[in-house]
Amino acid sequence: MSERILLQGSHVIAEAAIRAGCRYYFGYPITPQNEFTEYMANALAALPDGVFIQAESEVAAINMVIGVSMTGKRVMTSSSSPGISLKQEGISFLSGQELPAVIVNTMRGGPGLGNIAPAQADYFQATRGGGHGDYRNIVLAPGSGQELADFTRMAFEYADRYRIPAIILGDGMMAQMMEPVEFPDPIDPASLEKKPWVLDGAKGRHSRIIRSMILDAPAMEEHNWKLFRKYQMIEGEIPQAELFLAHDAHLVVVAYGTASRIAKDAIKRVREMGLKVGLMRPKTLWPFPKGSLIELSRVVTDFLVFEMSTGQMLEDVKLSLEGSGRLHFYGRPGGIISTPDEIAKVITKIYSKEGLSRE
Repeated sequence: MSERILLQGSHVIAEAAIRAGCRYYFGYPITPQNEFTEYMANALAALPDGVFIQAESEVAAINMVIGVSMTGKRVMTSSSSPGISLKQEGISFLSGQELPAVIVNTMRGGPGLGNIAPAQADYFQATRGGGHGDYRNIVLAPGSGQELADFTRMAFEYADRYRIPAIILGDGMMAQMMEPVEFPDPIDPASLEKKPWVLDGAKGRHSRIIRSMILDAPAMEEHNWKLFRKYQMIEGEIPQAELFLAHDAHLVVVAYGTASRIAKDAIKRVREMGLKVGLMRPKTLWPFPKGSLIELSRVVTDFLVFEMSTGQMLEDVKLSLEGSGRLHFYGRPGGIISTPDEIAKVITKIYSKEGLSRE
């Protein structure tokens, strides 16, 4: 690991991507992630093997990603909410063709064009596929500057290992915030394991075909089941969650990303009041770490889902708990950022209403 460097969140992801061996970036400007694109433009231009293209549109950018991914190179794109919507057809193609890529979504208020304030309204879009077809993407939810760096490296590794798009889901606040970060040693792209499926010219070997258009219905069905089996394997291997002061909690707050940082501060405050409250923070939004919730539900009576939206992760919490415990929700959509004091008051009210013990 190198020394600690103070960097803006968007710059952290960009630097981490380059250190992960990414030399290809295609994007289109949109606030609040333009600092990411700017950093990549400068950094890749300084590398002999770096390629940066500001495409004519988000649609063009994601299709450029598809082309480079077919050659086996590490490639990425980024955007914010409505821009990610425009990329959805291409992301579906990546999934159908089993092509790895990393996609950064710096969420903002919506729906529609919305505003440029931080929000968490794209959870459904990210975790349910987002485009047409029966598919999934790996979705990582960093909660700090350090995790922006760590999860970016992880996203490329997962994408290559499983031949799947990996999404880093952040927001405008995380992208603009500055924190000290340590980066791992850089990876030389030439040292990465060669992928046996790439399109690199068929001289001396049988040709390879990468496609998602399969007109024969039984063959298309089998391809879907093949993808399904892969998703089942991923669900068994990579779910991650952080538990904070949950060992003796009677109420557990479930939150991710920026919301989890606010919740953690609120929990520290109510703990000083004698309230036994903890935090469960999903690090992977898909696959959702339902096993952590199931374990907690054996001893915890109440769960509070806190999101910067009207409630989307709430559905995955419900599905995970399967009726166990009492479920509460608090959300602020449209770019409103709650304060720790605000969440502490919500927690206190629930604690009192349900008559939870301080012992």
